[in-house]
Amino acid sequence: METETRAGAGTLGFGMLVLGIDTCGPTGSVALGRLAGRDLEILGQTELEGRSYSATLVAAVGELLRGAGVGLKDLGGIVAVNGPGSFTGVRVGLSAVKGLAEGGQIPVVAVSRLEVLSRKAGVPSAALDAHRGEVFLRLETVGMKARELLAGARELAAMDAAPLRIAVCDEASAGLLRAQWPGAQLVRSAEPVAVDALRMGEARLVAGALVDLALLDGHYLRRPDAEIFGAETHGEAAGSGQRRA
Repeated sequence: METETRAGAGTLGFGMLVLGIDTCGPTGSVALGRLAGRDLEILGQTELEGRSYSATLVAAVGELLRGAGVGLKDLGGIVAVNGPGSFTGVRVGLSAVKGLAEGGQIPVVAVSRLEVLSRKAGVPSAALDAHRGEVFLRLETVGMKARELLAGARELAAMDAAPLRIAVCDEASAGLLRAQWPGAQLVRSAEPVAVDALRMGEARLVAGALVDLALLDGHYLRRPDAEIFGAETHGEAAGSGQRRA
């Protein structure tokens, strides 16, 4: 039996319209799909240039909906990629998701970009470039819960065992993994996009694995630069003060 999720909304099932938003990578995308039985019919996808999300995201969503002849009120759910990735991109994307969802009382599920990549490549583990000689890493083994973390060369070398296969979509992460885990098979994949997030997240929408918008936050895996460098500056100032004393 289909369940009504909000007044005036579509039901979480056959024919439901689902919007996907991913602004975590060097480029971003928004996609629209419709549930058709066990399949997801993709109605359209719009790519977003990097570093311009704040100016183009909401307009791109509006154009995508108009192109399909539907409105925000017709959406049955939103799949939001909440990181890891660019701090600015993640924040802009989630702010837009909250604004759209709150205004239309639309159910939301959040998915990890690492998990989207691993599912797209068909392997359980995945890595993304985190810059500064580090990777965002997803490790999943049989019988154990998947874990996601930030790792550099030292952390990778200290791990007990490398996964047999790991999905990558950029050369920086591939190079670091090749150097530290030469025995692991790197499975190349195209960069994950909003359509991939839709294909993974729509089942969670139907299952009711929704996120509370008040608790929706970025899956950063790294502290913001302002916090890191602010702490370092504070420590240096404190040390200088102690020396003067």
